[in-house]
Amino acid sequence: MRRTAIAALCLAAAATAGLTGCHSGQDKADGKPKGPFAGLSGGQIADRALKATTGASSLRMKGDVADDGSKGTIALDMALNKKGECAGTMSMGGQGKADLVKTGDTVYMKYDEAFLRAQSDGESKADTDAAVGMLAGKWAKMAVKGQDAKDIAGFCDLDSVLAGADDVSSDATRGRTATVDGTPAIVLHEKDGKDRYTLYVATEGKPYLLRVDSSSGAKEPVHLSFTDYEKPVPARKPAGKVVDLDALGG
Repeated sequence: MRRTAIAALCLAAAATAGLTGCHSGQDKADGKPKGPFAGLSGGQIADRALKATTGASSLRMKGDVADDGSKGTIALDMALNKKGECAGTMSMGGQGKADLVKTGDTVYMKYDEAFLRAQSDGESKADTDAAVGMLAGKWAKMAVKGQDAKDIAGFCDLDSVLAGADDVSSDATRGRTATVDGTPAIVLHEKDGKDRYTLYVATEGKPYLLRVDSSSGAKEPVHLSFTDYEKPVPARKPAGKVVDLDALGG
């Protein structure tokens, strides 16, 4: 797995929080605040959402983000927590899928053939065929000590993924109300130069961030949803035979 892919995921998560905009606003009727978060500006709501989101012990992140390395898109569906555990899937440019689990000091991965072949660009056919034969459809593991494993493990740590997101002063503008996967939400809008952001914040319970959409003239759009707050992460050691990549490398 390319290090740029993991970096792109981390940066995408940070980008959902590191927003700076132009104007703040609030909903009013006859001069009086109304509706969810009455009397609060869009920026104040965004700040509360970021504080609640970064305060969560676990969540699930799902969506599409831009990969600066390949100029393509990474699709991910990952549950992660502040214990450094994660479990989920990812694909790059629509070329195959990889399953990922990190528990304790071990990272487990399972790639399909399409993913392995796409990530073997530049390798000889013999080397690529050998990797496919050894790894496709099988679980493999690495101890969190090598650089590649550390990069992956870093993404599995919720604190690392959302680092700095709780120290942002937002100038979002309030928009309409909406529903995200059955949860009532308020829509906030941000802009930074050519970049445009739309945030959906829960209006019931804690003001968690539910979804972020962003667009830029130079990059692929980003769409990320945040669900399963405070739920256990299903990070379990895969059953059956697991290929030990550390042993093969040694």
